[in-house]
Amino acid sequence: MTDVNDDVRDDAPAGRELLRVEGVTKSFPGVRALDGVDLSLRAGEVHVLLGENGAGKSTLIKMLSGAHRPDGGRILVDGGPAGEPAGSAAPDGPRDGTRDGLHEVRIRSAQDAERLGIATIHQEFNLVPGLTVAENIFLGRQPRTALRLIDRKTMRARAAELLRRVRLDIPPDTPVAELGIARLQMVEIAKALSLRARVLIMDEPTAVLTSEEVGTLFAIVRELRDAGVGIIFITHHLEEIGALGDRVTVLRDGRSVAEVPAGTDEDELIRLMVGRDIAEQYPRQRPDAPGAPLLRVRGLTRNGPHGTPVFEGIDFEVRAGEVVGLAGLVGAGRTEVARAVFGVDRYDAGTVEIDGQALAPGDVRAAMRAGLGLVPEDRKGQGLVLDASLQDNLTLARLRRDTRGGLVDRRGQRRAAAEVAGQLKVRMSGLGQHARTLSGGNQQKIVIGKWLLADTRLLILDEPTRGIDVGAKVEIYQLVNELTAAGRAVLMISSDLPEVLGMSDRVLVMAQGRLAGELSADEATQDAVMELAVRSADASGPRHTNESAMEGSDVR
Repeated sequence: MTDVNDDVRDDAPAGRELLRVEGVTKSFPGVRALDGVDLSLRAGEVHVLLGENGAGKSTLIKMLSGAHRPDGGRILVDGGPAGEPAGSAAPDGPRDGTRDGLHEVRIRSAQDAERLGIATIHQEFNLVPGLTVAENIFLGRQPRTALRLIDRKTMRARAAELLRRVRLDIPPDTPVAELGIARLQMVEIAKALSLRARVLIMDEPTAVLTSEEVGTLFAIVRELRDAGVGIIFITHHLEEIGALGDRVTVLRDGRSVAEVPAGTDEDELIRLMVGRDIAEQYPRQRPDAPGAPLLRVRGLTRNGPHGTPVFEGIDFEVRAGEVVGLAGLVGAGRTEVARAVFGVDRYDAGTVEIDGQALAPGDVRAAMRAGLGLVPEDRKGQGLVLDASLQDNLTLARLRRDTRGGLVDRRGQRRAAAEVAGQLKVRMSGLGQHARTLSGGNQQKIVIGKWLLADTRLLILDEPTRGIDVGAKVEIYQLVNELTAAGRAVLMISSDLPEVLGMSDRVLVMAQGRLAGELSADEATQDAVMELAVRSADASGPRHTNESAMEGSDVR
């Protein structure tokens, strides 16, 4: 296999400073996003950027990639591969000459960043679904023939080589629309490699990857680091820092508050991020005894296009006051069951009941009227109207209630939205702010807040804390406690096994679209859950380690 190193520049000796950010500031209406941030990056290192959602990480990254311009401060880069000042790639060139061998630059566009040798892999993919993988990798930079026509043969060959280097075994002519999230991430990495960048910024690259895919990604990152590339790596998974990082810069409230070695204790990193100690990572307040069943699912089955079941014979109950965790390997059917229960997708057999009343299949409105709510795993694509205001997003699920005689009670909506936004501690400039502009953790709070305002009795949480920092996670867990203490219930789907174990009163495990077993909170360990999760669907049937407990579960 050709080494990834063949596709990167190696002109910068290891340890040489490639990038420096000095005292950068940035404000938006009502929000001071960055307030004197400092950061440096050397060749051949992985510099981890750590901070809560809303700490300023995304704003800083967008500044380095040309999407935002700083209000104050300086961005400096070292000379280009031919010895030219890197600032010459920017429209106005360096503003103040050189400093310690670095050149101050203005980065006004993505093209400027690319010419300076800076490539960014954003958390939100910048791929065109209607184009092929090869066309996406070289979009705007297609190789040309002597007649200035696109040289598709060369483009496909180069794309195929890049795909091999990121261990992605797909044809370069594959439409991007056909790829899953993990493969889209690898295409983004291949695209970044095609730029031959000296500075690579990776924003939450492991958030959607399996453990095997994370291992592949880490191997690629280490090869790039060994080739002299400087990498800024953003992650909320603290265990990844010691495995991959060299230095860590911690942002809090728009300021760089510390620079520490990657081997720093996790508790200390959390303290630096949130400005306080988090004594309990999973603060579940378990009920003395659950109430009556709110949700009962019996025999739920959905067949795929070729007759193969997507899920089959799913039975479970969720009682008032409890959190039921749904665990299983990726592809086990968790999300599909959740969507069927909520009425997004139809099913072929079985029943869904709320308080003993059967719901019509495929009827979201009926599910909402009965008191069901769904926080989907894709909060941006399915949970929010990104270009609508926070007020409109928060009150969307109760619009019918707020409408009288064809007129919407906007004053009442604003009052209710303000109350729940305050309860959830949403960091915002105001209720008129667009949902798109919030950090991931605050976006998730808006999705949950929407269902709180709709008086939801049973909330389905699908990957509720994916891509969210530890501080925001604890706030969401506390909200779960408040819901169940008020007699409501939560069905939690999560691929984060410690989260499932820490927050669930019962754990239901799925394997290959079927119920594999159920564990009480006392019985649920990582080994016990994984033993059930990998069991073949051809086993003799579901096993209940606690025969008195409810049957059932979901899986994705």
